[in-house]
Order: sequence, then C-alpha cells, then structure tokens
Amino acid sequence: MEKTVTVQLRDGLQARPAALFVQEANRFHSHVTLKKDGKVANVKSIMGVMSLAPGFGEQVILTADGPDEGEAIAKLSAIIENGH
Repeated sequence: MEKTVTVQLRDGLQARPAALFVQEANRFHSHVTLKKDGKVANVKSIMGVMSLAPGFGEQVILTADGPDEGEAIAKLSAIIENGH
C-alpha cells in the first residue's frame, strides 16, 4: 500500500515531530518506509527519517506492507498532513 503525502508540519518532519512520528510508527506491525528524492528510510528509525529531512510543503511517499498497513498509512499520513 502506498500514498503520496505533502508535509504540512510547519517545521517539517524533523527533531520533535520526527520523534513523535517514529514513536507512532513503532506501534504498527507492518514494514513502513518513507521515500523522498529517490532515498528510502525505515520510518521506525529516527535517524532514517531525519536523514530525509522532509520540509514543509515537500511531497513524500509513504509505503506500508503488512497486517495493519491500511491503519499505518492512515495514521502516519495524518501526522504528516495535519500534525495528528
């Protein structure tokens, strides 16, 4: 399952927002990745997410594969788009 999402977090997905995003991602059993500019990161890794440094207004691709992939995509994309 895959979804293209536009980062709407004022400070992007860095530092504190990234930590909260990773914490939420770790609640899911599915393997979830974030892709930006051809680079892919495991969303369960704070260093991976921060290495992509998604900023406000940028598009990223969220991909999930596993038993709760739909729920993972819905919740994680909501965080990126709305901050919750």
